[in-house]
Amino acid sequence: MASTRTWFESVAEAERRARRRLPSSVFQAIRAGVEAGTTLSENVAAFSRLELLPAIAGQPSSRALSTEVMGVPASLPVLLSPTGVQAVHPDGEVAVASAARDADTIMGVSAFASSPVEAVAEVTSKFFFQTYWSGSRSLIAHRLDRAKSAGALGLIVTLDWCFDFRRDWGSPWIPRRMDGNAILRYMPELLARPGYVQRYVRAGGPPSLGVPNMADERGEVPAFFDAFEEWMHTPPPSWEDLAWLCSQWQGPVMLKGITRASDARKARDVGATAISVSNHGGNNLDSTPATIRCLPAIVAAVGDEVEVLLDGGVRRGSDVVKALALGARAVMIGRPYLWGLAASGSVGVANVVEILRAGISETLYALGKDSVHDLGRADVLMPDSFAIGDDE
Repeated sequence: MASTRTWFESVAEAERRARRRLPSSVFQAIRAGVEAGTTLSENVAAFSRLELLPAIAGQPSSRALSTEVMGVPASLPVLLSPTGVQAVHPDGEVAVASAARDADTIMGVSAFASSPVEAVAEVTSKFFFQTYWSGSRSLIAHRLDRAKSAGALGLIVTLDWCFDFRRDWGSPWIPRRMDGNAILRYMPELLARPGYVQRYVRAGGPPSLGVPNMADERGEVPAFFDAFEEWMHTPPPSWEDLAWLCSQWQGPVMLKGITRASDARKARDVGATAISVSNHGGNNLDSTPATIRCLPAIVAAVGDEVEVLLDGGVRRGSDVVKALALGARAVMIGRPYLWGLAASGSVGVANVVEILRAGISETLYALGKDSVHDLGRADVLMPDSFAIGDDE
C-alpha cells in the first residue's frame, strides 16, 4: 500500500494530480475528444441519469466481483483498455502491466504502445493485443503472429475512428520525434513541470515516440505518425476482412467500437467472441450517443451469443454496476488509469483499479447483491428516452 500522501480517493483526484504533474500538451493529448467535445462529456454525464434503488436489510456479508472475459478470469469486471503511446510516465505499459498483474485483471496492449508487447508479457500473462486494420493483410498477419507468440490471450480490433482532429479548445502540438527542436519548443511547459522532466532524465531520456508493435517484417520500428499515416491511408475493412481477421487469429476476438445493434449482429456473424460498445472515448464522431445508452439494445440483440463489454465514461464503481445491470459482462477504462499512471506510476494505476473495486463492492452491498452476476435491469431506474432503440 502506498503512503496516504500518494494515495488518492477518487478518479477525479487522479485527474487533478495528472493535470498538475503533466506538461499541458501531454495532459490535453490524454483528454483528447473532438469538435465540441459533446460525446466526450456525455459518456460521463449519462451515468448520472441512471439511478439505483438500495435495499435496507439482508445485505450480504461478502460480495463476489470476479468474472471472465474471452476465457480469461479477472478478479473484478474492469479491464484496462488499450491506449496508445503512454508518454505520461517513462515506465508506460510496463507499469500498467504490473498494476494489472497485482490487481489480477486483464490489460489491453495497443499496437501504438510505447513498449513492445514482449516487455508487457514479461510482467503479466493476462493481456489482449489490440490492432487496427492497418497495412496489407500480410503485414497485419505478421503483427498478429508476433503478438500471439508473445503470449496474447485474445485480440481486440479497434474500429471506432474517423480521423477527426478538430477541437474547439485547440489541439496540442505533437512532434514526429523528440529531437532538439521539439524539446526547445516544449521548454516553457517542461520548465513548469520539473518532476515530469526528472522522471525521464532518470529513465535515460525523453520518450522516443516510436511504436514497436507496428514494426514491419524486417523489424523496423516506425515513428508514431508514420504508423498513424499507414493506418489512415489503409482502406477501411469490410465485414469480409473482419471475418478473415477472426479466422487468422484462431482465438478469441473482440471487435471494439460498436454502437449499433445491427453491427453487433454482423460482428457475431463474422466470428467475434466479444464486442466492446465504444465510441473511442469521444475521440471519434462527435454527437455519438453515450455508450451506456447504446448498451441495452446491443445486449438484447446478441447478449446470449457474444460477450458484450462497455467502454467509455466509467469513473466510479457504481458506473461499473450500472453497466453490468444493463447487461455488460465487464467494462474497460482508459483515461482513468492514464491519470493514475501520471499521478504515481504503477501505484497510481493500482490506486484507480482499487477505487473501482471498492466502489463495486459498496454498491453491491447497498443493492443487497451477493455477486456482480446477480445484477439485472430491475436494479437500475432508467428514463424512458434513455436507451437507444434497435436500428433494425
